Amino acid sequence: MLYGDYKTILSANNGMNLYRGCSHGCIYCDSRSHCYQINHDFENIEVKRNAVKIFESQLSRKRKPCMIGTGSMCDPYIPLEEELQLTRQCNELILRYGFGLNILTKSALIMRDIDLFKKINEKTKCVVQITLTTYDEDLCRIIEPNVSTTAERFAVLEAMRDEGIPTVVWLDPILPFINDTEDNLRGILDYCIKAKVKGIVCFAMGTTMREGSREYFYSKLDEHFPWVKQQYIRTFGNAYECHSPDNHRLMEIFRDICKKNNILHKMDDVFSYLHKFETKEQQLSLF
Repeated sequence: MLYGDYKTILSANNGMNLYRGCSHGCIYCDSRSHCYQINHDFENIEVKRNAVKIFESQLSRKRKPCMIGTGSMCDPYIPLEEELQLTRQCNELILRYGFGLNILTKSALIMRDIDLFKKINEKTKCVVQITLTTYDEDLCRIIEPNVSTTAERFAVLEAMRDEGIPTVVWLDPILPFINDTEDNLRGILDYCIKAKVKGIVCFAMGTTMREGSREYFYSKLDEHFPWVKQQYIRTFGNAYECHSPDNHRLMEIFRDICKKNNILHKMDDVFSYLHKFETKEQQLSLF
């Protein structure tokens, strides 16, 4: 762990990043890309000094409340959060100042803050977002080695459902030649249906790679899937977007299942829902 000095915590789009780097170890992580200029060991988390104080100062200066999100540079519930509780302290401020929250994680540690989510959701809107990539628990332990299993994340979705807290799933990434199968897709969507998720974010059946993240991903392919690396090189070269050869068919299945179960899946609709700030009075007025 190391500390860095920053002037802001909230981005221009109201994204809250409290840490830089991540210890989850996901083999596909885009945040390893050199363009983000994380100039320290990625697993050695940089903590933003005085983050909570800076965050409160930014919230207090806003003219009107809005939805506060979490940036994707680091999961807000990395193991270090259990000790430092920066995310929890900022969630408490979001509640105190009357803002909404949409928070994204792969960790079941998020259950620690369910009391705050319920209170925020009573006043405005709280949306818990969970990333799901594979229905196969053994594969999960390989491609996301230090994070909560898919089954544990599904349990989080169920708990939020039972407390009336809306959820959105990020179906991302789907790794070509590894988990881009119909069985995997249907397994994840079955979880989403059972958990009654509000929406699913899925740009395509594929992944992205660029300098920094590609090299790390390929090293892990050498370690766990040595026969797959050459398929990536032959199929994608240095492309940023790496779509599954079965992308079209799988996306048709995805859209069809979402439509049948009234799950938001068009990107404009999902992001509009995530970013729209509403008080409970405004929501009740719709009825």
